[in-house]
This record gives sequence, C-alpha cells and structure tokens, in this order.
Amino acid sequence: MAKPRRVTRRNTPNVKIKPEFEQQLVDLARVTRVVKGGKRLSFRACMVIGDRKGRVGSGVAKGADVSIAIQKAIKKANKDLIKVEIVNNTIMYPVRVKYGAARILFRPAPEGHGIVAGGVVRHVLKLAGIKNVTAKILGSKSKINNVRATIKALDSFKKD
Repeated sequence: MAKPRRVTRRNTPNVKIKPEFEQQLVDLARVTRVVKGGKRLSFRACMVIGDRKGRVGSGVAKGADVSIAIQKAIKKANKDLIKVEIVNNTIMYPVRVKYGAARILFRPAPEGHGIVAGGVVRHVLKLAGIKNVTAKILGSKSKINNVRATIKALDSFKKD
C-alpha cells in the first residue's frame, strides 16, 4: 500500500482561497493626540464584514498606519459577529433603533424592492444578506454610530 502524498507548497495547485467574509471600509480618519513633544498622528478605521448569508459585524480600531488600523478593525469585527434572522429576503417587522444620537428606522419591503437606504446603513444591510428593506437615518450623521445602530437593530430580530 502506497503512502499518501504529503501536501506541500510545491505540489499544491495554484488555487485562490475565497475569504469567508466580505469586507467594506466604512470610515477612515486621521486622528491626533497631543503629547509632551507635540501631536502624535494615527489612523482610525471602521470596517464592516459579512458573508451575505445572515452574519455581519463591525469593528473600529486605530493604528500608526492605515493598513494596521484596517487589520485591527477586521479582527475586532470578527469578534463581534451577529446572526441576523432573514425572512423572505427581508426583515420580520418594522423597527426603530437609537444608539447615541443616531436614530434609524427600518421597514420590511416586498420581493424585488431592493435596499432603499442611505449612507453606511446600505453597506451593513448588503453584507448581512438582506435584499429588500427600506431604511431611514433620522438622527446623527456619524458613520460609526449609524453602523452600530444598524447592527443593534439587526440584532433585535431574534426568534423566540
């Protein structure tokens, strides 16, 4: 009986592995903090990840470089994943959510309606896998608070 061939980098086919989650950069800002010698510059990134099948998460992180901030934000988003209940490609019932000064209104929509939402809410809903919904941002224009409010609203749809 022949021994099975050991898989190494040399004999594996050149196949790209598709990542489990899609990523969307929502907000990137240059931020500073004042220290004794002057101002220290860093970058803040807000990332949303999702598999378009009901799992979505967001993360905010800072780093000395843009790529470091993005990687840290993705890591945080992976830790804060939620499972969204989707019924007929839409949400179950209308909901109003408040997070900080951000207020968001969601309404279910019939098949073929699409995502009618503005700003970062559209990105979060798309990555969550919801295809038909109407959303309205009513309060703050803060992208990070609107992402958190959207995730809070999606997390409220729990099956009993």
